[in-house]
Amino acid sequence: MYQACIFDFDGTLADTLDSIVYFGNSALAECGYPAIDREKYRYLVGKGSDLLMRGMLQEVAPKGYTEDDVMLLRRIYENLYEHDPMHFVDQYEGMEALLNELKAKGIKLAVLSNKPHNITERLVTMLFSSDLFDVCYGQRFNVERKPSPEGALGIAKELGLQAKDCLYIGDSNIDMQTGEAAGMDTVGVLWGFRCRAELEQSHAKHIVRSPQEILKIALGNTEKN
Repeated sequence: MYQACIFDFDGTLADTLDSIVYFGNSALAECGYPAIDREKYRYLVGKGSDLLMRGMLQEVAPKGYTEDDVMLLRRIYENLYEHDPMHFVDQYEGMEALLNELKAKGIKLAVLSNKPHNITERLVTMLFSSDLFDVCYGQRFNVERKPSPEGALGIAKELGLQAKDCLYIGDSNIDMQTGEAAGMDTVGVLWGFRCRAELEQSHAKHIVRSPQEILKIALGNTEKN
């Protein structure tokens, strides 16, 4: 049995794609740019706000953009997001039941996201029971963003555990790379923003179709998928 489960947020714990599309396109509109197709956002998200802004500008400004353009877009995007972070956001079906079952088994729970820390904390608090997670971190200025293992290893240390005792769960190659770099077994989820092929290519140890499958893995009741 694993002693802790570390979850990505966007596309893993919560369905936030429509929210990101809404705030992203709203910020682009304020800056005079056209909207980006929803499906393209699936591959723009996951690397933190700075790279999200740059990816968006690459889509809408083919002649190039400046650092001032990046800063302006990010400021507008984050202001919009902070004003109403729950807009078009919901937890995935079966997720809270899974978390409660893991907690009941004595497994520690954590969140590690590349979303800004203040927004990550607010969303987790608003979506889930306040006592579910032992640790919750978004992107912090003094910690390298995923796929660096720094955040995941810091969580393990804070929980008093070794990396091998932790299961890392996410929906993208960034998450699988993070877990692998940290020396943690990984679970790729198929209900998120990316596809099975990406998870397989990123060497996910397990790939699951439903939250309940994570419980079996965490308890050591299944083999590699």
